Amino acid sequence: MSSRPRSVVIAATDGMLHFELALAYEVFGSAPDALPGPWYDVRVCGTHAVRVGRFLLEPDCGLDRMPQADTVIVPALADVDEEPPADLVEAVRAAHESGARVVSLCTGAFVLAAAGLLDGLRATTHWAHTAQLAARHPRVEVDPDVLYVDNGSVLTSAGKAAAMDLCLHLVRRDHGSAVANVVARRLVVPPHRAGGQAQFVTTPVPAQDDHPLAELLPWAMRRLDQPLTVEDLARQAKMSSRHLARHFHAVTGTTPLRWLLTQRIRRAQELLETTDDSVDTIASAAGMGTATTLRRHFQRTIGVPPDTYRRTFRT
Repeated sequence: MSSRPRSVVIAATDGMLHFELALAYEVFGSAPDALPGPWYDVRVCGTHAVRVGRFLLEPDCGLDRMPQADTVIVPALADVDEEPPADLVEAVRAAHESGARVVSLCTGAFVLAAAGLLDGLRATTHWAHTAQLAARHPRVEVDPDVLYVDNGSVLTSAGKAAAMDLCLHLVRRDHGSAVANVVARRLVVPPHRAGGQAQFVTTPVPAQDDHPLAELLPWAMRRLDQPLTVEDLARQAKMSSRHLARHFHAVTGTTPLRWLLTQRIRRAQELLETTDDSVDTIASAAGMGTATTLRRHFQRTIGVPPDTYRRTFRT
């Protein structure tokens, strides 16, 4: 994690959608209370006053500022049938070549693709435009079934609310889960709608409380340290295991056991970041049983061992 504010530039050009632009500014432009370290330094960059939806926006700086940023965010374009503005495409390419982390929200992926940043990579965009992105840029591996894709220095999100998932993912990468959770609580959104992989989110957790599992999921979250089974969940929900599985797939997009594993991994992440407990103790608290089991699942899901993850977020 950086010891100084991370410079974040949000691109603004005519024809962008205001939702994703405003969302990114809200996440990165407002530091949470009692932050243990510096927050982001955010600028909106464009060539002139731009029309963003129904709003007129005055940028803070020109597009030439983008190559100096640590992170460049490209919000959604309203009309993907038109080629992205050439000056924006060039600025995004220059920023990436200068070492910036480049992020697209929703149809902003068409800008990254036009700049050649998605060639040979997995990427996503709004589900209504994935086929068009794949047809226009055949070297891009377009995945229509994920909320976002993290390729390290190049990241793309699906449409609308998935932009929030990706922005919170960036906060989590930079500042850890505890800080990302604080930001999510302020915004009244789920802190992490994650699936079984760190980079490809395929298992959303519902934000509403009017679904058949509304009481079961919090019940299970309070008992992650216990050896819960599908039968335990079905008994608590007062339904058969088969009926429970159908509801889980409809509500979360995954199976009960996969959902439990995801929550256990997230619990382990928070404990690794916020406590000095041993890996054995954390494995027990997260319901993994042993340190060996935790290390195996953590490495497979997050991509690094628990000890390495702790060093990253406790430095």
